[in-house]
Amino acid sequence: MAAAPDLLFGLRNNFYLGAYQAAINNSEIPSLSAEDALERDSLVYRSYIALGSYQLVINEIDSSAPTALQAVKLLALFLSSPLNKESVISSLKELLADAALGTNPTLRLIAGTIFLHEQDYNEALKYTHAGGTLELHALNVQIFIKMNRSDYAEKQLKIMQQIDEDHTLTQLANAWVDIAVGGSKIQEAYLIFQDFSEKYPMTCLVLNGKAVCCMLMGNFDEAESLLIEALNKDAKDPETLANLVVCSLHVGKSASRFLNQLKLSHPEHTLVKRMASAEESFERAIQSIA
Repeated sequence: MAAAPDLLFGLRNNFYLGAYQAAINNSEIPSLSAEDALERDSLVYRSYIALGSYQLVINEIDSSAPTALQAVKLLALFLSSPLNKESVISSLKELLADAALGTNPTLRLIAGTIFLHEQDYNEALKYTHAGGTLELHALNVQIFIKMNRSDYAEKQLKIMQQIDEDHTLTQLANAWVDIAVGGSKIQEAYLIFQDFSEKYPMTCLVLNGKAVCCMLMGNFDEAESLLIEALNKDAKDPETLANLVVCSLHVGKSASRFLNQLKLSHPEHTLVKRMASAEESFERAIQSIA
């Protein structure tokens, strides 16, 4: 018997590659099972979160919604304001401690995502390390790369390749690992992003992936043109702005406009925090010798 068609393939693909509006616009899929409908709703709400529409998600998901959607709502609350951080983490841990709910893959994924944001990698891995879905394995790859443990990231990638070598998430994870390992692997990562750009509509995620590879290979002019293309798609995308800051400095152009945009739209971004920390250290050094 032929396998049943995967009705959510296009929606998942759009979400994984960062085509969030396309995921939302094409989410009306007929004849979905209850399980698929729940996954569809989860992906649509996560797409709204990725676009910064936190309040819409918070308003639409009520207390009677399934666990997966409750978890997605917690992510929206967490990202909407730093003031929500403590209450969100408390609610999250309450859900995770419930024997009946704690194994829910979406709940574990959101927990991993939130603790990754908090840079609490050990806490993130507590909920994600067992895997179970390709998304959880892909998140493990990201966590291990953040921990500078590309050896562990490679092990997770091998598991993903055994499950489905051609899956979009497996290919993305492969590119992330190649970038982390560096050297001759950068060219391989570039080819993965190039393949995506030939198969699917260009997104900020794919353009930034190609641009990072170009920068690592010393090709800053191509990187700059890819990043400007990404900026035309989304003028507030944090990774595009951060990469443009780095790229501009390398090509000898002023990076202040991109840095100011990043500070205004994403004050919590790692690059903004690092720059502020460096400026403080510089000021202290000046005062110590003044």
